[in-house]
Amino acid sequence: MTVLLVGLLAIYIAGVILPPCFPGKARIQNLVAHGLAAAAGFVGIVLGVAGLLSTAPLTLSLASNIPHLSFAIRLDPLAAFFVLTISLVGLAASIYASGYVVEFSGRVSVGLLGSLLNGFLLSMTLVVLADNGFFFLILWEVMSLLSYVLVVTEHEKPGVREAGLFYLIMTHVGTAFIILTFLIFFQETGSFSFEAFRHPDQQLPEGLRSIAFFTALIGFGAKAGIVPLHVWLPYAHPAAPSHISALMSGVMIKTAIYGLIRMYFDFMGGEFPWWWGFTLLVAGTVSALLGVMYALMEHDLKSLLAFHSVENIGIILLGIGAGMIFHTYGLHELAALGLLAGLYHTINHAAFKALLFLGAGALQFSTHTRHIEEYGGLLRRMPWTGAFFLIGAVSIAALPPTNGFVSEWLVFQSLFLSFQLPTLFLKLMLPIAAAMLALTGALALACFAKAFGMSFLAQPRSVHARHATEVPWSMRVGMGFLAGLCMVLGLAPMLVVPLLDRVTTPLTGAAISSQVLALDGWVVAPVTVEFSSISTPVLAMLLVGAGALGLLIARLCGKGLRARYYKTWGCGLNLTPRMEYTATGFAQPVKQVFETIYQPTVKLEQEFLEQSKYFIKHQRFESHIEPVFEKYLYRPVVAWLLAAADRLRIIQAGSLHLYLTYIFVTLVLLLLWAG
Repeated sequence: MTVLLVGLLAIYIAGVILPPCFPGKARIQNLVAHGLAAAAGFVGIVLGVAGLLSTAPLTLSLASNIPHLSFAIRLDPLAAFFVLTISLVGLAASIYASGYVVEFSGRVSVGLLGSLLNGFLLSMTLVVLADNGFFFLILWEVMSLLSYVLVVTEHEKPGVREAGLFYLIMTHVGTAFIILTFLIFFQETGSFSFEAFRHPDQQLPEGLRSIAFFTALIGFGAKAGIVPLHVWLPYAHPAAPSHISALMSGVMIKTAIYGLIRMYFDFMGGEFPWWWGFTLLVAGTVSALLGVMYALMEHDLKSLLAFHSVENIGIILLGIGAGMIFHTYGLHELAALGLLAGLYHTINHAAFKALLFLGAGALQFSTHTRHIEEYGGLLRRMPWTGAFFLIGAVSIAALPPTNGFVSEWLVFQSLFLSFQLPTLFLKLMLPIAAAMLALTGALALACFAKAFGMSFLAQPRSVHARHATEVPWSMRVGMGFLAGLCMVLGLAPMLVVPLLDRVTTPLTGAAISSQVLALDGWVVAPVTVEFSSISTPVLAMLLVGAGALGLLIARLCGKGLRARYYKTWGCGLNLTPRMEYTATGFAQPVKQVFETIYQPTVKLEQEFLEQSKYFIKHQRFESHIEPVFEKYLYRPVVAWLLAAADRLRIIQAGSLHLYLTYIFVTLVLLLLWAG
């Protein structure tokens, strides 16, 4: 494994250094940058699987002259799982990018963009491998800065720089809280070594543990996009190039999930009060429900997908929160089930969300717009992209037999097993969270019925949609790889669950692979087959069989019948795109039901004919939803900070005498304090 690890790091470093060495040769830069990134992704996949199968963690360390800093790396099952996830998405995004970056030729240096991509992948990989708090924070900052630079790639476009600045501020707020968390551990252990965090000489006092819990939740939650810390996602993800959006949504925000699991189950030894898990449960429920609700109102395809990242992070937290609650009461096998469900959804979300962002990039590449209302009829013009996007849409909507169905079903099961808890309150709360998850799933299905239907079906609603063509083969290969991964993760839980069990066993103290899988892995049954079980391979065979049977019956019964062709729902009219059901109309019923949350504003402008006020000449309708969190949380905070800064400006009078007075007073106060 050491050779694989060193090779992985060496390839990424080469991918950072070499592309700019070919100035003016965009094709060579493209080939070198994305070829090395793809090679690193392949090596990372092998390393991740090897780390999951290994019986002992791999550790490497290099001392430094800086106090408390050591370049320590540790590949244990948890780190190996995230290395595998990063590498899978990184491989697909790199192949995709080799065709996608052609769009940036002449505007952005392809070599620089490729170097930044390799650096970004390297920083994420090292973040999950770091075994020293100081080293982790450096890598976390590098990852944040590189992602910021990638977000503002097209900084000349309106709103991109503002989106990048918003993201940079939010990510540094999160970083500040992570620093506070590590300082709490440092105060008690005297070291930034993660090994010291795991095995301190004495446990943190209960009060400090609770403070560390909240600072970690806020710090990592800002990166993950937990409500109400999610506000940067709908700005940053649409602004970034699509393959970067896929990496940010698919794997970068998962580094925050890694941080939370590492903090709670590893550093704190899995010993925590019940309300910690309940807090994660509430945060996950709110994030999942509000994320999908706001996604349904979006008509910018990448903004829609960004809000779904909030939703799916919430689903992951539901599994982790349930696992923490069970672990508190000594139900270690159920704790392992909840954590396993959360990790399963982590890799599933990485696959289908990256696929959907790559699909959105393909649509933008071909139509030069992200607005769903300007699509339509693209399935005929872009059949490969349409098929891959459909697989991603079905997966994120958790329909069988895809991967999203399996992991969400496991999350449901972990929540429904609350009857084994001794507390009545929690027995009621977990099923309520399951009910909210069911509502989330229904709204997600509606959202992607809108996204796919309005984009790929019916008639084109713009000139660009009418002239759209299929994207280059490399982009299709990248999307096809992730589409295949979605199907494998859904149809082969017998391969995935044992690997995830190797991650959860050291953290929860219970191995459950043999209990979750039944009938040689063909059935997933968290408790017993009689209580609850599914088999996605059998479901897939039944679906294929039902489809084949329908075609056979149609063929047999249709012999001798004359085929008749009509326009679909012609109704005697000459159909035009203006008659199509719009994305706005699709979402309108949901907007009315949840009007209190959305707080929509409606603007209607009408111009009547001069001859009669009853006949409208022109009409313009606008409807917007209120960004509630920005209006009631962030804007007041920003306004207060600006007002405070304005009041403090009085101390910057520009007088040298005044500044000398400040220095004198400060020195006197320091002397008095020292005395």
